[in-house]
Amino acid sequence: MDRETSATTDTRERSGTGPDDGPCCTAVGHDLSEHTVEIDVRTLSAMGNGTRYEVLRMLAAADGSVCACDLAPELDVDQSTTSRALTALHEAGLVDRRKDGRWRYYTTTPRAEAILAAVDASRGE
Repeated sequence: MDRETSATTDTRERSGTGPDDGPCCTAVGHDLSEHTVEIDVRTLSAMGNGTRYEVLRMLAAADGSVCACDLAPELDVDQSTTSRALTALHEAGLVDRRKDGRWRYYTTTPRAEAILAAVDASRGE
């Protein structure tokens, strides 16, 4: 018996919820498809980096679209780091982008806005 199984068995025996006492657990699950879980994980992973999260917050706070070139100085990172962050956020569906000549402009998506609002609300401020 491995350590985890042994610890679980020991806990059940001490608490009176052993195999002879009936089921000790409730079945759990969710109704999300594997594809939906993958999308959600990709979305949350895209926000799991300080630079990407700050970029998302800056875009959400802006009064309109923001040129990629305006973000790097505010973040104190180089342009390539900003570009990689924006690409990851775009691929995760958190920002929209449009090209105007040689410049790219970014805005947050409704999904990003909803996630950020949920994060804000969860802080209880």
